This record gives sequence, structure tokens and C-alpha cells, in this order.
Amino acid sequence: MPQTDRPVPITPLPQFEADVAELEAERERAEAILRSVPSTVVVKFGAMRMVGEFPYAGDVRPGCGSRLVCRTHRGTELGELLTSTCPNAGCGSSVTRKEMLEYIEASGGRQYPFHADGKALRVATKEDMDRQAKIEAEAPEMLRAASEIVKRLGLDMTLVQAEQILGGERTTLYYTSEDRIDFRALIQELRPIVHARVEMRQVGARDEARLTADYERCGQYCCCKSFLKVLKPVSMKSAKVQKATLDPLKISGRCGRLMCCLRYEDQTYDDLRKNLPHRKSKVGTPEGDGIVIESQILTQLVLVSLDADERRIAVPVEDLTEPGLAPPKRAPEPAPRRREPERRPEGDGQGDANAPSKKKRRRRRRGPRTEGEPAGEGNATEHTDRPAPQNNAPGENAGSGEGGAPRKKRRRRRRRRGPGGGGGEGPSAPGSPGAPPAG
Repeated sequence: MPQTDRPVPITPLPQFEADVAELEAERERAEAILRSVPSTVVVKFGAMRMVGEFPYAGDVRPGCGSRLVCRTHRGTELGELLTSTCPNAGCGSSVTRKEMLEYIEASGGRQYPFHADGKALRVATKEDMDRQAKIEAEAPEMLRAASEIVKRLGLDMTLVQAEQILGGERTTLYYTSEDRIDFRALIQELRPIVHARVEMRQVGARDEARLTADYERCGQYCCCKSFLKVLKPVSMKSAKVQKATLDPLKISGRCGRLMCCLRYEDQTYDDLRKNLPHRKSKVGTPEGDGIVIESQILTQLVLVSLDADERRIAVPVEDLTEPGLAPPKRAPEPAPRRREPERRPEGDGQGDANAPSKKKRRRRRRGPRTEGEPAGEGNATEHTDRPAPQNNAPGENAGSGEGGAPRKKRRRRRRRRGPGGGGGEGPSAPGSPGAPPAG
């Protein structure tokens, strides 16, 4: 059949078209969520960093960290947006109300400073920010004037901080004291100066650090000022369980109390400690029964002294059993150390009598060996300076001058010990003076 140049028609597949339509619909829903205004917002307000969930009906969608003008149970004040609550938490900067309530319950429950009686009015303008900055600049002068009145009245209290809200409806003075104080006279003298309702609030050492402290020795912002809302007491037991130092100067915070971070891992240490046996209790190990001497919480190791040989071994918790169940294993005896023979350098004149190979000595000659000279053992380092005997064999020249034969060297016999242990000389070498005639 003849080929044609007609283009091949492209037929869209129904499943691919459905996927594209679903993707476009999901994208439109996400954009609608981002454009929508949240029903409620969670803000942080006040010097004590209280948290509130307020409805918001403004036209501008605020972002995390935005400043909002809110009406709270204290009056009109400035707050900071933490997050927004959406029914489905579609965007990354919002949570559901259920998640928020679960977080509050896990962080302290009823002790958590949470308020819901209020309303977020609008996003703060430049005029609101300038007014708030002016109020904060006047707070130190107000605190100084109030401290002078306290000193004049002779009240046993220490003023920590003065806080005035944006609307000017209320001024709060935070103070510390060991006893209850009658401050009615103080309030009467402060009203003409403050021109607002004065509220006195007593705080403890930890709340004082929340108001005045900044950075801790770890280099981080103080937990009580950044995120910690419920300040529970910390006992010395937590420091002992966590094997921390017991020096109060090293485990105390800016407030002078034990650091709050000792409480973070306290529950974990309690759970891990329940798995460990008590000290001086009987346990079974793969190598036999023993008594617990010490244990480590984080590594989950137990130091056991075995009953069989009193060895101390570290055993994981999962390997421990009831005493008497595991068959005891004897410790392998250490192999005796093999003593190597002492080696002497070659050429040492003091040899061992049991080692004949060490007796041998090399002989050095100054000239070539003459014919008829017996080859034997000799000391290469010993040479005799005695004159040659006069009864030389015929045909031999006794001298060693020019034109004569080389002079023979004398060899010495080693002294041998007799059977009685005394030292005696052996038979003289042939040819030496005093030797019996040969043959």
C-alpha cells in the first residue's frame, strides 16, 4: 500500500486527564487556604509571656511573628502571633485546634497560662509600635519612683519590674517578698504618678529570672523566658540520678535554684532505672551467678562480681537471668609465659658449657697456612710473643727474615678442668718446650 504523510492523531487517555484535573483542583484548594483569613490566632502577650487564642476578623492575613493589637482580660495590649488555627491545618504555619489543646495539656494542663477570653483587633501599625516603645522606655523611671516609695514606707519587699499595657488601663508591679505585704499605702501614693489602675503581683525566684534574665551559661536564651511556661520545682534527686555534679554553683541557674533542664530527662532516667536490678542483689549471668555491685542507667550495663572466682564483669541488662538458671562457666586459666633463652652476641669470649657451638672460636692467620701444619681450634685474638724453639726441623728456617719461610704461630691449649674440679693443664702441644717426644 502506498504510504501517506498524514499526521498520526493523538488521543488523550482518560486516566491521564483525570490526574491532571485532580492536581489542578488540589492546587486551587491550597491557594484558597493561603488566601483565607484564619478563624482564630494564637498570640503571646505580657511580660510573663502568657498565651491566648483569640478570634480574628481582619482583612489582612498576618504571618508568624506579626504584632497584633489584642483585647485581653487586662485591657488593650500588644501581642505577637505564634500561629493560626485552621480546621484542616492546610498550610505549614497553622495547626488544628485539637493539636494546640493537646500541646497545652502535655505542657502543664491547667497550670499553663492559657486564655481564651479576648479578641485580636487588627495588625499593629507604626503608630502602635511607636507608642509601645515609648511605654517601655518609661518603665524604668516608674520602677525607680515606686522603689523610693517602698523604701520610705519601710516595706519588706523588692520591686522587680513595672509593666504598662498599650491602652493604659492597668499598670502591673511585680515584686518579691518572703512574707505577706500590706501595700495599700503604696498604691495610694502610686495612683497620682501612674494615672492608671495599679496591680501588685508577687512572684518567686524563677519568675523573677523570667522577667529579668537573658542568657544562661549554656549560651542559649533562658528556657523560662523563651518557651517554658510552667516552672515546676526541681529536686536534688534528679541531679543525683543523672550522675551530675552536686556543686550548687554548677547546677543552679540565674534564679539561684536548680536548673530547669534537670527536669527534662528526669522521666527518661526513671523509666530506664526501673530495668536495672538493685545493688547487692543476686543475679544470674552467662558466666555464672553473682552479686550486683554497680549499674549504669544510660548504657544499661550492670557490674557483677561472680561467686565462683570473684571476677568482676559488665553484663547487659538483657543478658541477666534469675540466679541458678545459667550454668557457671569457669574462667580460662592464663597460659604460662614462655621464657625465651638469653641470646649473646657473637664473638663473646664467655661461652656456655652446655652449648658446644658457642665454644668455637675463629682463628685468624697473618699469613697462609704452611704445609704440614695441623688445623685445630685456636683463639684468633690471642698471639704468643715467645721466641721460637731452637730445635727446628731440618730444612726449615728458624728466622722470619727476608727470603726465609714464614714463622709459625704458636697455639695455646685451653685449660680444662680435671675431674676433681681443680684446674690443670692438659698435654702440651707437640713441638712445644717440655713436651714428650712424639712416637
